[in-house]
Amino acid sequence: MEQQEIVLCAASAYEKKFYLNQEFEGLPQHIKDELKIMCVLFTEDVGGILELVYDEDGELTFRTSFDEGDYLYDEIGSVLKVKELQREKTDLFESLQMFYKIFILGEL
Repeated sequence: MEQQEIVLCAASAYEKKFYLNQEFEGLPQHIKDELKIMCVLFTEDVGGILELVYDEDGELTFRTSFDEGDYLYDEIGSVLKVKELQREKTDLFESLQMFYKIFILGEL
């Protein structure tokens, strides 16, 4: 059976909205708050859309995108900001990957 990617959360600078997948409502409130703050600040800083996505192996990846006509989107800043977040929030992302592998994929 082929597994698909699952979006953990996303934020859009265009719609000024944050989305948290209902499957992850069980996360502690402070984790949900941290994800929301991180994603919204990211889109306010560089623009576009940010998604945190679990791949089929349970690895958490960042996916950014932007509207074709968005000339204010900072593509270089986006790459740098993703690297900065990965470096500064390593513990958070490792914990989220472990949560996913145990509670969603059923691995021990």
